Amino acid sequence: MMGERLVMQESLFYEFRLEDHVPSDHLLRRIDRFVDCSGLRQRLAGYYSATGRPSVDPELMIRMLLIGYCLGIRSERRLCEEVHLNLAYRWFCRLGLEGKVPHHSTFSKNRHGRFRESDLFRHLFEAVVQRCLDEGLVGGGGFAVEASLIQADANKQRSLAGADWRAQDHTEAAPRAVREYLATLDEAAWGAATDVEPKFVSPSDPAAQWTGALRGPAF
Repeated sequence: MMGERLVMQESLFYEFRLEDHVPSDHLLRRIDRFVDCSGLRQRLAGYYSATGRPSVDPELMIRMLLIGYCLGIRSERRLCEEVHLNLAYRWFCRLGLEGKVPHHSTFSKNRHGRFRESDLFRHLFEAVVQRCLDEGLVGGGGFAVEASLIQADANKQRSLAGADWRAQDHTEAAPRAVREYLATLDEAAWGAATDVEPKFVSPSDPAAQWTGALRGPAF
């Protein structure tokens, strides 16, 4: 016998707890046990105005960014959409069912503004490393470097001869992201920590190296 057509009926009251709908073995539950954002507000206090309406909670943005990094959500716009829809993400962000998700532009303003000026991400990274040391997960006596070759997103046809490249000649006309990237590179990065002048330099990614190390066509 065919069932009746489904018709969604809205209830006046609901008994609903996010806690009951996030599986005990969910990745975010395991991460949440170790997330400590208690010092965020104190560290960022000097970067907020004492007047005006309250801004978005910095802990909320950090928790959302953790979701993006751990779940592979690279787009800030998509991250906001996913947090709005996903119950587990809302639980992790302490938003409940009715909490408002920040606009994606808020992330860009804070990441390139107060988060960067306060060196917040370095502080969080060092706090994580220290926690790993305290828990005995790492010894802190050495480190490893990933040396896999990764093909750069650089166009050979737009490259310059190594002798013609000067970083200062390309910074003013470059987009903001490229200017910030160039500013973080030290002198060793230009020649892969050697004194050899590179054969080609890509203005969009000057630290990339032209190589035939895989014994195939150079790239």
